[in-house]
Amino acid sequence: MSERLLGGVCLALAAFFVWGAFQIETGFIVDPLGPKAFPIIIAGVLAVSGLYPLVRPDPEPDWPTGGRMLEVVFGVGVLIAYTYMLPELGFVASSAAAAALLSWRLGAGPLPAAIAGIAISFLMYAIFHLILGLSLARGPWGF
Repeated sequence: MSERLLGGVCLALAAFFVWGAFQIETGFIVDPLGPKAFPIIIAGVLAVSGLYPLVRPDPEPDWPTGGRMLEVVFGVGVLIAYTYMLPELGFVASSAAAAALLSWRLGAGPLPAAIAGIAISFLMYAIFHLILGLSLARGPWGF
């Protein structure tokens, strides 16, 4: 029952993504893919992922309890804080902080987690901004 509920929520969220994508207003000059493509692709992946538990639910799902559930809540909190940090600190600093915190909670020590966070943020910056040419949130340091 609980897996089917999760699958239904995923399908509803996918439908919301598609609806939101079609609400994006585009200007006269846009690239061939346009800004609607990425949310629609994410919605497609989410919809396919949501169909599996609807079609083949696990009879005895193993949901996290106690401390493991707190870890999940902490991870969601980090991602929510990340969205608020982006406009203030910029992409690189926000991504470094979020990746470091999540790496730490996934088992890395504090120093390796910090190094991983910095490396991940600069790698993502290089891929998204330098290679793909996407505009990212600029922080107080200009990147």
